[in-house]
Amino acid sequence: ASAYSSIKHAGIPWEMGLAEANQVLTLNRLRHRVRLQTDGGLKTGRDIVIAAMLGAEEFAVGTAALVAMGCLMVRQCHSNTCPVGITTQDPALRAKFEGTVDKVINLMSFIAEEVREILASLGVTKLDDIIGRTDLLHQVNRGGEELVDLDLNTLLAQADPGPHPRFCAVQKRNHVPESLDAEMLADARHALDHGEKAQLAYSINNTMRAVGARLSSEVVRHANAKTIHDDHLTLRLRGSAGQSLGAFLARGIRIELYGEANDYVGKGLSGGTIIVRPRPSSSLVPHENTIIGNTVLYGATSGKLFASGQAGERFAVRNSGAVVVVEGCGSNGCEYMTGGAAVILGDIGLNFAAGMTGGMAYLYDPEGCFAPRINTDTVLYQRLASAHWERELLRLITAHYRETDSPRADSILAGWEWEKQHFWQVCPLEMVSRLDHPLSFDVTPPHRKKA
Repeated sequence: ASAYSSIKHAGIPWEMGLAEANQVLTLNRLRHRVRLQTDGGLKTGRDIVIAAMLGAEEFAVGTAALVAMGCLMVRQCHSNTCPVGITTQDPALRAKFEGTVDKVINLMSFIAEEVREILASLGVTKLDDIIGRTDLLHQVNRGGEELVDLDLNTLLAQADPGPHPRFCAVQKRNHVPESLDAEMLADARHALDHGEKAQLAYSINNTMRAVGARLSSEVVRHANAKTIHDDHLTLRLRGSAGQSLGAFLARGIRIELYGEANDYVGKGLSGGTIIVRPRPSSSLVPHENTIIGNTVLYGATSGKLFASGQAGERFAVRNSGAVVVVEGCGSNGCEYMTGGAAVILGDIGLNFAAGMTGGMAYLYDPEGCFAPRINTDTVLYQRLASAHWERELLRLITAHYRETDSPRADSILAGWEWEKQHFWQVCPLEMVSRLDHPLSFDVTPPHRKKA
């Protein structure tokens, strides 16, 4: 679904990147400790063998697998109109999907069979025997030598591995120390076993990643997971959280962070609640400072996030059901969003709502300067459309203030009758005619009418 200019002009061929990475690692006597994976249009057993000879040990097959499941390569993935039902939320289109596991298994089986045939023709029995063996490759000249203007010698050069093999010889997994979740699991065991509520408090630092993910796994496996309350387990954290705070957080877990968090907060959020607010001792103005990093709520399906401060770039990208209130975001906010609700009580970056096909967004714009920053390819926007949506927005801002004591939310609520006129309501084109409470959007909205 990438733009044509990106496909043709960004990055380099995988052959060049792989050959250089393999050579540099080999020269520095590190190749035997590193496993190399490559992808980028691998479709046949021949492609796999060539990649292995250039130094790869693992191979990713993406586009070919999609085609095996029925993809027609019409490049409409971002428009919610996939004709074979792969990349769409439309039930009528999804009903056309005919992909099966067996089709992908057949593809991989045929690729593996071709690899075995080529290895047999080379007189080797396993793939490890040809990894890094660029001496088995030679450049094909289509015509006379004088017509060749492409020199591939740098790709085919072999670095000396010394006493080490040309492939990864490390079989054991790197030891990963126990995370904060291990302590949380031990502390929460009694509450989970007896169906009791619990509040746990911890200090946190930015080396602690994906806090809450393992605990969520335990909650989901628990016998009472379906009847568990939203605040069954409350985790009160103080400090600077690392990557992926609350990743895949399940319903029943509530994280309250006093401090700030790195990227991917609420990645894959699955029903849990995350509240992020500044430390009580902080003198910073929340809506003027970033409190959570980039790509917040990536792929979230349900749950809530309230953050008294700004989020980074690609905020709520691919959100499909979570409800979130923040006080500003960077570029590409709500990109590819398909569900849920997002309220931004502060500044936004460029290209807001690009590819957004579901959900609803509300933007607080007292200066009236956000309109040029909204990508209108798939959305419409105007001031609050009806009393119903006004009440919905008021409910979300009130919840935000209740959870975070946000000065920004407090100010807006205190002057609500005046402030409500400063909000933009952003709605995907496809949703306008499908909402239970219709909007008053004009067929030709003001920002698209010709002069």
